[in-house]
Amino acid sequence: MDQASPPPSLCIVVPCYNEEDALPETAHTLFSLLKSMVEDGAVSPESYICFVNDGSSDRTWQVVESLMGQSRAFRGVNLSRNFGHQGALLAGLFTADADAYVSIDADLQDDEQKIREMVKLYREGKDIVYGCRDNRDTDTWFKRTTAQLFYKLREWAGCYTIPNHADYRLMSRRAVDALKQFREVNLFIRGIIPLLGFPSAKVYYARKAREQGESKYPLRKMVALAWNGVVNFSEAPLMLCVIVGLLGIMICVALAAWTVWRWYIGATIPGWASLLLVISVFSSLQFLFLGIIGLYIGKMMRETKHRPVFIVQNDCTRR
Repeated sequence: MDQASPPPSLCIVVPCYNEEDALPETAHTLFSLLKSMVEDGAVSPESYICFVNDGSSDRTWQVVESLMGQSRAFRGVNLSRNFGHQGALLAGLFTADADAYVSIDADLQDDEQKIREMVKLYREGKDIVYGCRDNRDTDTWFKRTTAQLFYKLREWAGCYTIPNHADYRLMSRRAVDALKQFREVNLFIRGIIPLLGFPSAKVYYARKAREQGESKYPLRKMVALAWNGVVNFSEAPLMLCVIVGLLGIMICVALAAWTVWRWYIGATIPGWASLLLVISVFSSLQFLFLGIIGLYIGKMMRETKHRPVFIVQNDCTRR
């Protein structure tokens, strides 16, 4: 996009789940930023902030409604129940209408000022701009270590993602339209975006500490997200089952040969304990492999059901 062309309309998509306490300050910060960008001619006056309420159990939606009553710069999408962060993010991207979209979490731990740089890169012709952390100093040692293991695991499994990037990014309308073509239910957005193939860039920032509320991504959800990323993009776990199965067969053959040799030389084999051990080990492996295969079958079942990723209860994006 030529810098001399009219400024684009920008939609800042903010997924929210039980963010009643954080929303007022978040709204004020993003509104001030958006107003400044409009005054500078970086984005058009039609730009706005879209809050997506992901089935919150507190007063999050009431706060959003109050904000919409204060300014046309605030809009909202209220989901009928909790669909998870990825579903809420897609609801905002697919429901809102703009030339460019920036997704950012409601806690504003990501540096919102980098949106200026993202828009600048967009106007230079980039369809996707990734927000990447330049350090993980605000994380605990455990989270830093598991995050690095997470990236290595996905790389091993053939799932390419942008290192130290979560869901803070800018996407053009063209990129969002392309994302809509992926019809799978278990959509791993961080892995899908690089597959779009449009011109992209990165901006780096230091992640801030969370000031209000608590993280909506505990270890349980992080592990689930990591697993979803692996099984959605790779058959590596299945191949691992095949390799381990082949190794098991080789061990069985070796044990059989050893047993025949002991019988040939007239030596006796110890009692049932060793036999029970072998049976137990291989029975356990079989259960493990069946479990992994079952997870794949479960995902296939959910895909064939074609359940919606999100359901909009109130659409207040067009005013």
